[in-house]
Amino acid sequence: MNEFVHSAIRESKPAMLRGLREAVPLLSVLRKEVALNGPAWLPLSLVLGAVSAVAYTDHLVVSISLVYLYLLPLVLGAIFLRKEISYSLIVVCVLLHDYYSPRSMNPGLRIFHNLSAMLCFALVVYVIQRYMEQKEALAKTIQRQRDDLLKDIALAAQVQRLFLPSGKSAIAGLEIAGMMLPARGVGGDYYDYIPIDAHTTQIIIADVAGKGVPAALLMSATAAAMRLEANHDRNMLEQVERLNTGIHSVSDSDRYVTLLVAEIDAQKRALRYVNCGHNPALLFRAKTGTLTLMDSSCPPIGLSPEEICEQAAEDLMTGDVLVFYTDGVTEAENRLGEEFGMERLSATVRSSSSLPAEDLMVDIYNTAADFCGDTFNDDVTILVVKCDFDGASTARS
Repeated sequence: MNEFVHSAIRESKPAMLRGLREAVPLLSVLRKEVALNGPAWLPLSLVLGAVSAVAYTDHLVVSISLVYLYLLPLVLGAIFLRKEISYSLIVVCVLLHDYYSPRSMNPGLRIFHNLSAMLCFALVVYVIQRYMEQKEALAKTIQRQRDDLLKDIALAAQVQRLFLPSGKSAIAGLEIAGMMLPARGVGGDYYDYIPIDAHTTQIIIADVAGKGVPAALLMSATAAAMRLEANHDRNMLEQVERLNTGIHSVSDSDRYVTLLVAEIDAQKRALRYVNCGHNPALLFRAKTGTLTLMDSSCPPIGLSPEEICEQAAEDLMTGDVLVFYTDGVTEAENRLGEEFGMERLSATVRSSSSLPAEDLMVDIYNTAADFCGDTFNDDVTILVVKCDFDGASTARS
């Protein structure tokens, strides 16, 4: 509904301005861009004020010719007024000068003087008019290129969203919710949850160094590679090694990917993970109220040709909560330059751990957004997994 209203407003704006110009004839004397971008009275006042001031000065000083002063209103007229109006203003200025100029001048010399002034004025107005036309043409070209670029970015963002999971996890005993908010239309963050079998899922979160289109392209390559890996064996260390080889071969030292891959077996209530330089995920233990950090064990993907990693494991219980995130959350800054940080994130997870996974995800985002004034400097990705093994067992029985 809002898009329809905004579209109607955009479509009706030119018609409204055309009607306004018809209703107010004064607007028809201004250049189109001037009439569309500001109040009509201001440029008209400047031109008329300049004409009046110069004519009054010309009236006061009768000993010498002040015809050159009329360049001021003519220059303003060439900038603000339509072409035919600005040329007509030349005649007005010459007639005013002729009226206020000394009467003792020879008639032939007087005519020559006025014609030469008119030609000089016309040359000046022509040069300025050409400059304004070229400037307006350049502005239109830039606007058109900008619109095309925005369309391309919107299409790229649409394609990028195809790599993100579209539905909820089908693994019984696991409640999963995720979100990704790019900082510049397209971003370098990625998350996914891929079912392995009826009771196991693989959780992926990644962050490409940098922002914008370059990061988005590398993110898309990472996402495609991880999707392809889903059809191979489930050895996470080999997955990471193959991904590192591929990313390193197509990127430079300034482009790398932090990655956290985890597998959750709801039947065995077990978690295995590999953290490649990514922000440590939080494991909240509902029974004890403690938080465990899932720290990294190897450098980011793509930095070196070889990736030597270690796999870690944790046991899970009903009520445990896993929170995966990117540094856009913890590095969000308020007006004082303070970061949201791990402490605030941990406090939010503790206080809201009883909420459903999606509500907890939203609460984390809202808390960080309130802290930084809803102005994130980086892509923001949050993925929450909540364990409800006992509920799943009861449902199956």
